[in-house]
Amino acid sequence: MFRDGLTPSRIPLMAVTDLSSRLALDERGIWRVRETEEISYPDTGNAACFQLEDNSFWFRHRNSCIVALVKRFRPEGAIVDVGGGNGFVAQALISAGFDCILLEPGPTGALNAKIHREIPDVICSTIQGARFESSSVAAVGLFDVLEHLEDDHGMVADLARVLKTKGLFFGTVPAYQWLWSTADEFAKHHRRYARESLLSLLARDYDVLYSTYIFRALTLPIYIVRALPFRLGLTKKAGLMTSETEHGTDRGWAARMVSRVLAGELERLERGLSQNWGASLLFVARKKL
Repeated sequence: MFRDGLTPSRIPLMAVTDLSSRLALDERGIWRVRETEEISYPDTGNAACFQLEDNSFWFRHRNSCIVALVKRFRPEGAIVDVGGGNGFVAQALISAGFDCILLEPGPTGALNAKIHREIPDVICSTIQGARFESSSVAAVGLFDVLEHLEDDHGMVADLARVLKTKGLFFGTVPAYQWLWSTADEFAKHHRRYARESLLSLLARDYDVLYSTYIFRALTLPIYIVRALPFRLGLTKKAGLMTSETEHGTDRGWAARMVSRVLAGELERLERGLSQNWGASLLFVARKKL
């Protein structure tokens, strides 16, 4: 799993101390800073996701797409997974042979990542609280995080500051404001993105190397089941579904069928093709000189 025979404990220790002098290890081996900050994410969000991730076709497919993208645009150093939750993405990247540091402000997510997912290097902080050194990071990942931030422009600027010259920014965001529903409000989203709005957000500090919509097969079902009832005001809980239904954790026929369709989408991504519509956006951008 780890290149050049390095053990998990040797890779992160060197990387973290180079990133910030404000971090210290706690008794569980998690890096922390003294200050805490409010985050726009449900208190129970990481705990709920932890019960779903391994058996969810959605989380598994997103991981496959992210890993395929990182393989095509290999960073020259460790990836810092910002807002990385329980470490599900970080675990997949490490398994694929990449060095990955998880930065997660939620204590539940940080603990799950360290203890249960065995991520070697976990920092419990926001990117602002950690105060990484300028031009210290080879690559960052923001996977379904930007939509939770009121100031997404501020976040992409903060990431540009800490990235090295030509550093890479990998990310995913939910697509299309017209797919907005109660599910977005429940998740404390501030917005959804179209490709045009995403490119505009990144234009000042980054050159976008590749972007594509993913989860194309889910776009119409999300509109019918979530967005349309929400627009019609049918119920306060319009579009909220059980975890088994939404993520296919029961491995029923519907989940198996969707997984087969999404497999074709992954093949197109691996070939460098881009899709023009879908329920999420996947991208990689490079910091400008």
